[in-house]
Amino acid sequence: MLGYYLDLAVRSLRRNKILTALMIVTLALGIGASITTLTVLKLLSGDPLPEKSANLFYARVDPNPLEGYVPGQTKPDSIMSYTDAMNLMHAHRAVRQAAMALIDAKIDTQHPNDHPYFADGVMTTADFFALFNAPFQYGSGWTADDDESRATLVVIADFLNNKMFGGANSVGKTIRIDDRDFRIVGVLKHWAPQPRFYATDLGGHDYGDGDAVFMPLKTARSLDKGPQDTECYASVSDLQHLESAPCEWLGMWVQLDDSTAVANYRMFLDGYAKQQVALGRFKRSETSLLDLMSWLSDQQVVPNDAKLQTYLAFGFLLICVVNTVGLLLAKCLRRSREIGVRRALGATRRDIFTQFMVEAAIVGVAGGVLGLVLAVLGLWGVRHQPAQYASLAHLDVEMFLVTFAVALVASLIAGLLPAWRACVVAPAPQLKAA
Repeated sequence: MLGYYLDLAVRSLRRNKILTALMIVTLALGIGASITTLTVLKLLSGDPLPEKSANLFYARVDPNPLEGYVPGQTKPDSIMSYTDAMNLMHAHRAVRQAAMALIDAKIDTQHPNDHPYFADGVMTTADFFALFNAPFQYGSGWTADDDESRATLVVIADFLNNKMFGGANSVGKTIRIDDRDFRIVGVLKHWAPQPRFYATDLGGHDYGDGDAVFMPLKTARSLDKGPQDTECYASVSDLQHLESAPCEWLGMWVQLDDSTAVANYRMFLDGYAKQQVALGRFKRSETSLLDLMSWLSDQQVVPNDAKLQTYLAFGFLLICVVNTVGLLLAKCLRRSREIGVRRALGATRRDIFTQFMVEAAIVGVAGGVLGLVLAVLGLWGVRHQPAQYASLAHLDVEMFLVTFAVALVASLIAGLLPAWRACVVAPAPQLKAA
């Protein structure tokens, strides 16, 4: 029976080629715009570490003066001083914990004809890789003892290993960074969380290929490596004094595996802040402990204009659906005599309704195909924009399926009123008019 309805629908659509083309193009424009913006929004608002995000928390304390402070409303700063980060680290109140800052690393290619170049890097503590489930292709990270002994070790990313060593196992080899030799202890597999959540508000970019080098925090500091972006430089003239300076330059992530651990760590963090107030170091006792997705929301990683563009695109799709309703109604009115004849020959209202809905579905599928082409073109345009996430704007399998789901739903919604209008056409007046 479905084959019969399909045959009738195809014949009807072929008889009205211009009207059919208008309906397909109208739907395709709305689908292309909405899928393009929805793909970008999905990219920006996705969970960068879905297997572990619920157990990762960003800790904050507030060492600022009382001016402008509103209890319960003023948020703590996003980063903390070295003293506070080390105090929290040494308390060992979390399963894993890591303090980190971003650095610029000058990489010596060790080829006589190539010039050194700068790459993004991280100076951090030993738990970083286990904390964030960073996968290793070769070797492993360093140990807490390596942290304390300021060992000149480094973990490098796969793309740097490919460039420097042709993708071979480079563990044990030496790489020159900032005119100093570092022994490679590990090579990561491809690891570039989108967004780069652990670096949010530490400077640098939120999207891209990820960091090239990771080195122990104390090692980097012993070699006078400073954080990539900090206000400390305005108040500390000597990089060697960053550890004792009250300025803030480190981010602090902890792993807490259940609600009890979260509650206990929150109590510990509140107690630490109150202790620092009692010691005269802090004026405020405000703290914050946000899970990964709440932290990204707090930092407004997804731009408001991306959300607005998505809303506008779906509004445009709604306009396209309304226009398609009008075109289908016009088509229905032109076929009143045909409908009357079919009713007189025994077709039920359900048969007429089904036939028109099948026609709408065919229009939807065709609109989905054309809309998919327009979405691909739209994403190509996005990739040529000067945005951090531009190179990541590709249509994945999920959005491919969503495209046709949206197209089918939109066309069926558009077809409801015309199909109802067709099935209530009375056969007698149409036969008399004929």
